[in-house]
Amino acid sequence: MKTISDHPALRGLPAVWLRVNCPCPRCLDPRSGQRLAAITDVPADVAVDEVTVADGGTVQVTFGPDGHRADFDPRWLAQYGPFGTATPDDRTEAAKRLWTAGDISADRPSGRWPRYLASRSHRRECLHALLSTGFVLLHDVPAEQGLVLDVAGSMGFVRETNYGRLFDVRVEATPDNLAYTGLPITPHTDNPYRDPVPTVQLLHCLVAAADGGGETGLVDGFMAARTLRTEHPAAFSLLASTPVQFAYCGATAELRATRPVIGLDPLGRVREVRFNHRSLQPVRLPPREAGPFYAAYRAFASMLNRPELMLTFRLEPGDCLVFDNTRILHARTGFAATGRRHLQGCYADLDGVASTLALLRREQAAAR
Repeated sequence: MKTISDHPALRGLPAVWLRVNCPCPRCLDPRSGQRLAAITDVPADVAVDEVTVADGGTVQVTFGPDGHRADFDPRWLAQYGPFGTATPDDRTEAAKRLWTAGDISADRPSGRWPRYLASRSHRRECLHALLSTGFVLLHDVPAEQGLVLDVAGSMGFVRETNYGRLFDVRVEATPDNLAYTGLPITPHTDNPYRDPVPTVQLLHCLVAAADGGGETGLVDGFMAARTLRTEHPAAFSLLASTPVQFAYCGATAELRATRPVIGLDPLGRVREVRFNHRSLQPVRLPPREAGPFYAAYRAFASMLNRPELMLTFRLEPGDCLVFDNTRILHARTGFAATGRRHLQGCYADLDGVASTLALLRREQAAAR
């Protein structure tokens, strides 16, 4: 063991940061990994008094004024330097593979349900595709009622809403939602009137429209937002800074949420898109501001309908589409109202998917 005046792994790391992140058992519970010491337990005038390096490379820091000691793995310290880099957030555009229809049409993220169940590596690939590309299409999911819940359960947890744990998308005699008609539906995200919004949606095809039509369209909302920011920066700024209200009023629920159409994180990275013309309420803006907002809204809507951005395909019985509802907008071409097209759907959440993938990766690392 030797005492040194400095260590490369500590350069730029403030004394208070080191002390707050001390990994000793008094500061960090070894079983749960949760922090025991609060910021108020750290002396306001904390300083590094001494740095030593053990034979195994462990960096030992003694703090003043109380003499507390922390042992740091230099590899762990290296994860957090240099200071000043953007905080990683897997939910923002910075962590995603953005795409256009041309980018993805020949290489759609897909998997096969039997293999997904049998192979942990295939399951990891499918979940990674969902999180990075925004969707995955699982084939060979038996066209049986309720099986979409098993798919959701394999990825995380089902989110129950006023539509139930499970909902049917098919033509109804007295529909309370345009999804339950044969009308075409333009690109949108689901349930923007909820807080929080369901972040994953699953649609399992049981019966396809026999007469054609009813094709599914997907648009990468993050790519569309990036394009809008480049081509119409003023429109992007308006949609990212203007709170608007989305609402739903039905027999069993009345729901409202107020958010911008394009949601940014504190660093200005796109983190969410809420776009649903059917549930957008009249904007409450001064007259001089309403016109520019609707012009920006029109510009984004036009962009979402660009053919080069929309991936179009037909769901066949046994196909289960899983997508990020905060990023991927979905659409549908019209079909005859007498058609028997029948999808079953449910909602889940991205944090559950990310957790499942993390556990699978941890298992893979342990096996190595």
